[in-house]
Amino acid sequence: MSLKATNVIASGGTRRSRFRVFFVPERDTHITSYSTLTASEANSETLRRVLPDPITYVAFSDFKIMSTTPKSTRAFGIAICLLLSAFCLLPTVLAQSTGVKGKVRSMRGDNISGATITARQNGKDIKSARSGNKGQFVLDGLESGVYNIAVEAKSYATGVLYNVEVKSGKMRDLGDRLLLAGDKGTQVIIIGSVFYKSGHSAVGAKVELQRVNADGSVKKIGEAFSDLAGEFSFRQPEGSAKFRLKATLQKGAGSKDLDVDSAAIYRLSILLDIDRGEK
Repeated sequence: MSLKATNVIASGGTRRSRFRVFFVPERDTHITSYSTLTASEANSETLRRVLPDPITYVAFSDFKIMSTTPKSTRAFGIAICLLLSAFCLLPTVLAQSTGVKGKVRSMRGDNISGATITARQNGKDIKSARSGNKGQFVLDGLESGVYNIAVEAKSYATGVLYNVEVKSGKMRDLGDRLLLAGDKGTQVIIIGSVFYKSGHSAVGAKVELQRVNADGSVKKIGEAFSDLAGEFSFRQPEGSAKFRLKATLQKGAGSKDLDVDSAAIYRLSILLDIDRGEK
């Protein structure tokens, strides 16, 4: 194999300046051999080397690069560098874009902020994220596979979405499918019934739930209607409080006060001041 040194000599220096010419196989990063020539010798002499691979040649003078490889070899080298860079960045890109996203809501449709969303696989917690103020979350950095997505939030029962498949390089959108029910163990649950004076169940009575403040003022915090059995229910966060429940139906009315001190189920009845059939 022969290569003319004119391919490696750049402008600059005199014809008697000496250039060190390195011969490097394309598939190797180590210098195989070199020759020191003057510019005049390099421009006139054909260099002959017997090497197993095509060679890349670079000339140095005073430790400064004076010329580079031929255009075709240069383009090949640049392409290899870009390809290697892409492979180095690929794992990071995939880690950032592989996962699940969605929104956490209550059974009533309210957004739940501060919920913990965890991807579980083979009984192990892989990665977690927290929902934002509108219930939204992004759980990324997962590897492709099948996960169980667990959701936990204070005052709510834990919810699990099973067998969620995550594909490499994809962000799966779960939408608003993550719904949590209230945890009865951490709530004040009020279950009541409305009756006429005769003892018959009052159907369709309007029941207001009011909070009684320390100064005696009241604030309406809920409303419900009695069902076919005359029953109704309310759920409130745990903690000590005083409530007033007022029921009205046609011209009849009735009320009942209730003191609560912890999370539990509280039962009561409200008696209207009219009888069934009265208008």
